[in-house]
Amino acid sequence: MAILEISVVPIGTKDTSLSSYVAECLRILKKEKKVLYELTSMGTNIEGDLRDLIRIGLKMHETPFKKGVSRVLTTIKIDDRRDKKGTLSGKKRAVQSKL
Repeated sequence: MAILEISVVPIGTKDTSLSSYVAECLRILKKEKKVLYELTSMGTNIEGDLRDLIRIGLKMHETPFKKGVSRVLTTIKIDDRRDKKGTLSGKKRAVQSKL
């Protein structure tokens, strides 16, 4: 199980608000049955099989282009732990247990 953090930023839009683009990307995630995700204020965290996460990340990256944007900056971070199952909730619990 891997965790992917993604931030998709369309560049050169007519408006400074990006929430409509974020909503379109989340619609892609809502259709996916094999992953869990959390929207954060600066990106989205997705948990699942790495191949699925890469496929979904590409779909999310393509979304602003479908809305007419000419340039998109997408940042992806991957946490692919192979010694044990990593989860979004487990990562948060590990930190909170040390507070």
